Amino acid sequence: MEVYYLNGNFEGEKQFCRNRLNVNYNPEAPKPEMWLKYLKDLVEEEDIPTIQEYLGYMLIPSNKGQKLMMILGRGGEGKSRMGLIIKKIFSEALNFSSIEKVEHNKFARVDLENKLVMIDDDMKMEALKDTNYIKTIVTLEDEMDLERKQKQSVQGKLFVRFLLFGNGSLSALHDKSYGFYRRQLIITTKKPPEDRVDDPYLVEKIVTEKEGIFLWMLEGLQRLLENNYKFTISDRAKGNLLEAMQSSNNVIPFLESEGYIRFEKGTSATSKAIYNVYCKWCEENAEKPMSSKTVLGYMKQNSEELGIEPSTNIPIDGGKKARGFKGIFTKIRADGT
Repeated sequence: MEVYYLNGNFEGEKQFCRNRLNVNYNPEAPKPEMWLKYLKDLVEEEDIPTIQEYLGYMLIPSNKGQKLMMILGRGGEGKSRMGLIIKKIFSEALNFSSIEKVEHNKFARVDLENKLVMIDDDMKMEALKDTNYIKTIVTLEDEMDLERKQKQSVQGKLFVRFLLFGNGSLSALHDKSYGFYRRQLIITTKKPPEDRVDDPYLVEKIVTEKEGIFLWMLEGLQRLLENNYKFTISDRAKGNLLEAMQSSNNVIPFLESEGYIRFEKGTSATSKAIYNVYCKWCEENAEKPMSSKTVLGYMKQNSEELGIEPSTNIPIDGGKKARGFKGIFTKIRADGT
């Protein structure tokens, strides 16, 4: 196997590798014009650098970028063709599966050992019951327990990256933490033009440019490394992430609402008062209230970003003290007054 090093050196001597790529390194390969046009038609131009960096990131066995990528659309945009094109480059180093299976099937994770990429080309809309394994794999820099049927589990290192295609963002039933969402890069597709004529041979045509696509991916990888594994993220993509967080966790829009609470130094509010006002906000905004543990837990976990301080000494009537937060107060009571 020929080896390309990240410092730019190249060796033609064959070496053993468990995740070899199905592409030749040709520094003189022409610019992949059909591939670039496909991307320009699929997503906004400002999001192409993010895709370039993430696909480049998939070339190396490392999880230091600590991200998974979703490309979302309403259907018919041609986004899943990207997975077929990438498969031609990554070959046996790529696995098609489902993100739900990875999280909930204890035998599915061993299939990702020594794989560079896992693609879910039709991500389900149902919320995940748990997210522990996905979060662990995305950031894993050590070994984890891998189970095989009727065999003793072993410690194995996974460096697989997730590339997900779907019509809606990844959500969780119980995990409303920022930690779950900060691992996500969310790119949305353009609406396809009504007069578009699909080419059934588009994948085969673009694959002829795979040597040039590989160089394009290497360019993205080098930029990512120069930026210390920090991805270029457009304002549009940041907005996609915020929208996904808000739709899954209504505590966020509640804390950003007007007329219910206010953040101000020198003020305070009990946990009970905050939760009561949150329930009032849910009622008036046709939202389903989450448990007080979830709401107050989110506020505590993100207290520094919110500019508040958890406290067990918030004064209440009769000289008593209760749990709550400093730096926030409620502008209405639960009865709306």
